[in-house]
Amino acid sequence: MVKEKKMEKPVYHIPVLLETAIEQLAINPDGIYVDLTFGGGGHSRRILQELGDGGRLYSFDQDRDTRANCPDDPHFHYVESNFRFLRGALRWRGVDQVDGILADLGVSSHHFDATERGFSFRGEAPLDMRMNQRGRLTAADLVNDASTEELTRIFGDWGELETPWKIASCLDRARRVARIETTAQLVEAVRPCTPKKDESKFLTKLFQALRIEVNGEMEALKMALEQSLKVLKPGGRLVVIAYHSLEDRLVKNFLRSGNFRGEVEKDFFGRSQAPFEVVTRKAIVPTAEELERNPRSRSAKLRVAIKR
Repeated sequence: MVKEKKMEKPVYHIPVLLETAIEQLAINPDGIYVDLTFGGGGHSRRILQELGDGGRLYSFDQDRDTRANCPDDPHFHYVESNFRFLRGALRWRGVDQVDGILADLGVSSHHFDATERGFSFRGEAPLDMRMNQRGRLTAADLVNDASTEELTRIFGDWGELETPWKIASCLDRARRVARIETTAQLVEAVRPCTPKKDESKFLTKLFQALRIEVNGEMEALKMALEQSLKVLKPGGRLVVIAYHSLEDRLVKNFLRSGNFRGEVEKDFFGRSQAPFEVVTRKAIVPTAEELERNPRSRSAKLRVAIKR
């Protein structure tokens, strides 16, 4: 029996492309589903509304703060773990295959709004940026201890910033005078190389690059995507919402070909060996109505594939 929908006040984070994601999951009421990015629980709660007595939902999050958002539902199972450990965490719980996987990538509104976590350049806070507060590496460690070559790679690869070597050199000069321990000190340290016209965009990319490196986000995403192939049943659906070009490129290539190069392998007879059937040839993006309601959804791209 499918549960009646309940209206709940949004907390922690406004889920992006909520109804579209649920529709694309094509939920079987008695199926097993995974939410790789629990956060405020918006997507998880909506999935639970579609599950019947035999259904189960396993929701992953490495941030212990999210435990407070867990719904009181017997079909819900919270997994305090990085989604890079998807397969192992499920097998430990007696689950080998699932009917669908949802991942809403990026950073929740909570992390940006919780100034003390150091994810935002607005205000002053310790330069932290760890999703998992038990992790050792912080953004301050990177800024102060990484070589200029390493910082250049981080700003170029993950921030896609122009002249990343100039930014690395700018930081190097500042940290030789004093350690950079707060978000405000970082903003001040890079001021000499911050373009006045696009200051906000520049700082957004800078903070994004450090956050991605601190949390190993790209490697974790690759691992989760690869493991999705092993845990999804034939006919199972993978739904991913990405927010910047780096994530979206990885997702698009993997759904198309089963690898991150995007190159479809063929057998001796020239038949495609791609493990997925891509449902969304073109990414689904938020409607004008959703953009007005939730401006932070503006860069979201949703892609869907079915395991062959």
